[in-house]
Amino acid sequence: MKIYGPNQSNMNPYQKHIQNQQDYKQNTKKADQLQISNEAKKLQETEKPSAKRQAYVEDIKQQVESGDYQVNYEKTAQKMIHFWSKG
Repeated sequence: MKIYGPNQSNMNPYQKHIQNQQDYKQNTKKADQLQISNEAKKLQETEKPSAKRQAYVEDIKQQVESGDYQVNYEKTAQKMIHFWSKG
């Protein structure tokens, strides 16, 4: 049996295992992917607001920004009561 001393360059018994781990990591790097089904795409299209609704919302936004929007408290309260009394 020959003993060469502590400065031998090939002395790491785990070198092959470490190399295998590095090779595995390099081979398994994959990019994230997202796939949306045709049915989901159709649902996204139907959720778009109509032109009439969009114009209504824009009108309210402009009124709120200018400070001209007035809240009808009685109508709001009636709708809240109706919503909560259904359940």
